[in-house]
Amino acid sequence: MGKIALFGPSGAAGDSIAAALRQQGRPYRVVGRSASSLQAHFGADPLAEIIGWSPDDPESVRAAATGIDTIVYLVGVPYHQFELHPKLMRATLDGAIVAGVQRIVLIGTVYPYGRARSESISEDHPLEPHTFKGRMRKEQEDMLFEAQAAGKIQATVLRLPDFYGPNVDRSFVHGAFQAALAAKRALLIGPVDRPHQYVFTPDVGPVVTALADEPRAYAQSWHFGGSGAITQREFVRRIYAAAGTPLRTFVVNETMLRVIGLFDKTMNALVEMQYLQTEPVIMDDAALRQLLPGLRATPYDDAIGLTLAAMRQSKGFGLGSLTT
Repeated sequence: MGKIALFGPSGAAGDSIAAALRQQGRPYRVVGRSASSLQAHFGADPLAEIIGWSPDDPESVRAAATGIDTIVYLVGVPYHQFELHPKLMRATLDGAIVAGVQRIVLIGTVYPYGRARSESISEDHPLEPHTFKGRMRKEQEDMLFEAQAAGKIQATVLRLPDFYGPNVDRSFVHGAFQAALAAKRALLIGPVDRPHQYVFTPDVGPVVTALADEPRAYAQSWHFGGSGAITQREFVRRIYAAAGTPLRTFVVNETMLRVIGLFDKTMNALVEMQYLQTEPVIMDDAALRQLLPGLRATPYDDAIGLTLAAMRQSKGFGLGSLTT
């Protein structure tokens, strides 16, 4: 269905979507702030067209969107600068409409829901964000659906839980993989015995491309819950077991997180989102599975093994910074 552009594709989700497009033999465009970084990352792929952009320059945004039918929006911001999300979405949306883009797929999060009203939630759960990050993400989504309602563009949101997988260093659980491989202690944010969801990034690409091509997907949001609910404790136990090292963890509670946050911007920004550990938001993705019957989620044990193998091969033990 026409040409796709990935805006902000430098993370693991962008890699997964690009891999799905390559497998389908579909040309695609990658758009980011640094054309040189994109060239280093995607330059070897003959299907990839590389374009640098400046979201502060309307002409740059319009040029980046020209000739594109569908934008997959993956633009991340530093975890302590969520006020940038609405600004960047507005610039992209305005430029896309002027350029004649027909559709936008936003890769979203659970943040706009706020606290869950039930053990698991479907897409019709109210959007009641009580955090700054949730409000910024909701404002971003509101722009899209207002444009859809006005007939300017078609829009959909795919909500994903926390990422993990090969080449994922901007993740809450990446440190546990690093620690397991190094036979060290993993730092976890507690409590660790509540249910949680994680998505294996290689599973994301096929879902996104199928959703983008599905006319029934637009004017609403969708959930992809990965391989289902699991506690953080059990997830990390499986990581250490697969790595063949003794389980060693240190759990940070809210008070400790606040103290650490006095010296670390990212950790400080985590404080308001700590409710997701105590009051989990578990997404029911039955609607997406009905819409896309071939949807696949790699079982946790298989995905953990693949992630550890990729890290061993790349010796990927560097720490990243959170963006979402």
